[in-house]
Amino acid sequence: MPVSPSPALEPFLDLLRCPMCHAGLHPDQGALRCRVGHTYDIARHGYVSLLTGTRATSGDDADMARARDRFLATGRYERIRQTVARLAADAVSEGGTLLDVGCGTGYYLAGALDQLPGARGLGLDASVRALRMAIRSHARAAAVTWDVFRPFPLADGVVDVVLDVFAPRNPSEFHRVLRPGGRLIVVRPTARHLTELRSRVPGMVAVDPAKERRLRQALAPYFEIDCTQLVEYVTDLTREEAVDLVGMTPSARHLDQAALGDGRLLPGQVTVSVLATAYRARRAAARTPVGPGESRPRNGVSG
Repeated sequence: MPVSPSPALEPFLDLLRCPMCHAGLHPDQGALRCRVGHTYDIARHGYVSLLTGTRATSGDDADMARARDRFLATGRYERIRQTVARLAADAVSEGGTLLDVGCGTGYYLAGALDQLPGARGLGLDASVRALRMAIRSHARAAAVTWDVFRPFPLADGVVDVVLDVFAPRNPSEFHRVLRPGGRLIVVRPTARHLTELRSRVPGMVAVDPAKERRLRQALAPYFEIDCTQLVEYVTDLTREEAVDLVGMTPSARHLDQAALGDGRLLPGQVTVSVLATAYRARRAAARTPVGPGESRPRNGVSG
């Protein structure tokens, strides 16, 4: 039986573009199709897959997506979500459009939509496992499979706020899809983030000390800083929560799961420490390549 676009996806049909020819897309017998005939299946879960050719190399696998969903449901990162939601609400009217790049399970997008009753949200992510959860995260959240290092399958100037929370960055595309006066919100870890885990669990990916410098260099041609907030606190962890916190990052692929399972290496508390910055889009931006090191998978220690 053909799958129709989900109620959340339908409002985005005016924004989506065919990644092959850049024409508009329309629903047709369980798929989205452009006038040339390029066709993209709508999954029964409600998201649409626009990826073509070589598949993206990053993105949560099934175990990582489940671990992420369980950990975020504990509320341990709720303060980060509240900060993202406030920054988004300050930058967009209730009827605006949010784009969450590297959205994962949709946790941060759903939090922002809760603060904007008339807004709509679209998540991009390479992981179909995560997108199945993102679709269920909020009634006004739609999702598309996409490699965020490629040009986005969206028209120019159609988004009010771009969210980039612990995710890869594509500065030129952020700028292209934002409306004049649009805002970019970037959340990334400080050197203190999850330091207790990184000091006790061999193989955890460290925070690159040059990360802030590279971020500034990559975004400077396209954006100006509006404000930055430090979100830092210590939170308790059960053994199960600590296992999920490690398991939701790429670090999990390189760790001894048996050692994690007995809990001997895992701390009962961790420091959460992130910076959340809202950026204003520059009116004219130079088309420069993504900065060195910015084309990276989701940060292994941030979540």
